[in-house]
Amino acid sequence: MSQTPQRIVCLSAEAADWLWRIGAWDCVAGITAFFKVPPDAAPKPHVSGFSTAHFEEVAGLKPDLIITFSDVQAPLAAELMRRGFPVLGTNQRTLLETEATLALLGRIVGREAEAERWLCEFRRGLAPVEKVEFRPRVYFEEWNDPLISGIAWVSELIERAGGDDLFVELRSKKAALERVVSPEQVCRGNPEVIFASWCGRPVQTAEMASRAGWHGLAAVREHRMYEIPGEDILQPGFRLVHGYERMKHHLGTGR
Repeated sequence: MSQTPQRIVCLSAEAADWLWRIGAWDCVAGITAFFKVPPDAAPKPHVSGFSTAHFEEVAGLKPDLIITFSDVQAPLAAELMRRGFPVLGTNQRTLLETEATLALLGRIVGREAEAERWLCEFRRGLAPVEKVEFRPRVYFEEWNDPLISGIAWVSELIERAGGDDLFVELRSKKAALERVVSPEQVCRGNPEVIFASWCGRPVQTAEMASRAGWHGLAAVREHRMYEIPGEDILQPGFRLVHGYERMKHHLGTGR
């Protein structure tokens, strides 16, 4: 009997992406609809969204491990465990926790060496920018109603890319509702750059700019409002490297 799982269902996109990268795609039996399968990878059945899953379809895949992510998927994890499935729930919130989670997944599938090679690239790709002459005030918007500021790893990336997170004091708040801010707070902070990613919804920068009082924000006046795709910034896995590159490009600190 194999000591590593052979039929893994990934209800989180970053886990599916990572297993593909480290050569364990053959072990993946099903995935979330939020993971875009690379062109050179075999298709897998979609069995979940983010907060919902098709339990009967999951059961039909006969998984020997199901991977979930975050407190949002905790109800799914609990229901799957009640149905007798082995579940791994991860809840990484920082870059260091993300790295540890990716290393753990590598060990679970017996791909430690491949995982470490990719982790070296992950560390290189997220290296802090050196010699930043000017740090603009940056507001990151994770959701628009209510306004939710960036989670810890996003705040860390802003800092590494050469910006100052407008709501850095909220970095340690793990739950989204603990990071709610008001439009007036954003106005008082007067960000010089705005990044946004609305959890699967297209960002409407014109809508943001039309909020009461926002026409005077430096970021709005100077047209420095940028969407970062959710798969590159809101999924705490290897693709954060791509989101970080986008940040550096817009902040003018990229190579």
